[in-house]
Amino acid sequence: MPKKHRDLTDGHVSKNLWYLAVPMMATNALQTLFNVVDMIFVGRLGAAPVAAVSIVGIILMIPFALVMGISIGTAAMVSRYFGAREYDRAGHAAQQSIITGFLTGLCLTALGLVLAPYLIALFGVEPEVYRLAVLYLKIMFVSSAAMALQFMTASILQAVGDAATAMWINVSAVLMNVVLDPLLIFGPGFFPRWETAGAAWATVISQFFGMFMALYILFGNKSHLHLKWEGLHYDWPLIRRVLQIGLPGSLQMMLRSASNIIMMGIVTGFGTFAVAAFGIGIRVDMLVLMPGFGLAAATATLVGQNLGAKKPERAVKSAWLALFYYVAFMFTVAVLFYVFAKPIYLAFNDHVEVLEIGRGYLRTLVFSYPFLAVSIILLRALGGAGETVMPMLITGLTLFGLAVPLSYIFPRIWNVGVQGVWLAIVVSNLASAALATLIFVRGKWQHKVV
Repeated sequence: MPKKHRDLTDGHVSKNLWYLAVPMMATNALQTLFNVVDMIFVGRLGAAPVAAVSIVGIILMIPFALVMGISIGTAAMVSRYFGAREYDRAGHAAQQSIITGFLTGLCLTALGLVLAPYLIALFGVEPEVYRLAVLYLKIMFVSSAAMALQFMTASILQAVGDAATAMWINVSAVLMNVVLDPLLIFGPGFFPRWETAGAAWATVISQFFGMFMALYILFGNKSHLHLKWEGLHYDWPLIRRVLQIGLPGSLQMMLRSASNIIMMGIVTGFGTFAVAAFGIGIRVDMLVLMPGFGLAAATATLVGQNLGAKKPERAVKSAWLALFYYVAFMFTVAVLFYVFAKPIYLAFNDHVEVLEIGRGYLRTLVFSYPFLAVSIILLRALGGAGETVMPMLITGLTLFGLAVPLSYIFPRIWNVGVQGVWLAIVVSNLASAALATLIFVRGKWQHKVV
């Protein structure tokens, strides 16, 4: 029996939601802050380093997607068992996910080191951007196992309602990265001046630090779920079930990552300044998406635990409450970002063309922010129930059926340049919200067996 914890299947739903969401949102905000700080420091080196880091960020979404998808399967099973008070089964599922995450990370490192030059070459960037991007990507792939285990352990802790512990682990790792960034990028004193590569090494060191902290907490009897090293053996039938739930989630995120790569490839046709503006814009978007991801993750935990406790009405209510809060937030942010689009970009880069393109990006994308909130919350709620196939299909349809083809079509039929790409993204976000709402309201996900 784990140590005393808050019962998320009883009491005030809204209070339970915020009990989980606040530390999850703080965790995501800190992670986003790290990415933003990283880009600000790199931005001081010029447009080429910014473009290189932007391209690598898009590519890394693929391994991130694989690991995050598996973590969704982990969270669905662990939260369902935990809500049903089947603590031994929850612990066993968590152990299998840790093993799978570690092996997945090792495979990603091996593949990444070999494929890095070819992946960057797909973008057809200028030689200087290519050189910087290949080096940065190879270094980042070194920490794939640490990254994978960070995702798995955070997912496990959050699934059992121990979101505060996951937050403090991330706080420690992010603070280490923020300290290391300027030291390894600019090389003050006796530190080496590694510039763009220094940003990558700062991330790698921080990820390994976070990984060791998380494993110590999970296996050191310091969380709601007590894991033991001696029980760490491979259980293929259970792993297969985790993968059956998680791999559609992985594919969903890979589809999103692949579409981003294609979109970045389209944007490169408009020049380095457009690439830099798009890369900065993605990071600015993450500032407002991360709170939503925290709310969505909290929703997934509540959905899983309440379905495990045979209380589907509480699962439904959790999702609608989270949706209301996040849509209100996104509407407010959309107004602010529309008004202050140029000053926001100025914090990252002061080149006049980057500023102009970036302002167009933000002032277009904000119109879809409230709808983006709908799809983020509802699709993650479905994942919390173990229903990962429909979110995958919705993502594939809206991205490859709308965003990608329209990104080719709009700039040509309306002669609006890269602005047409931004409009295509808006259309895709609107469609995703509509489909997610339809599937959620039908309610079949409430009967999903994990």
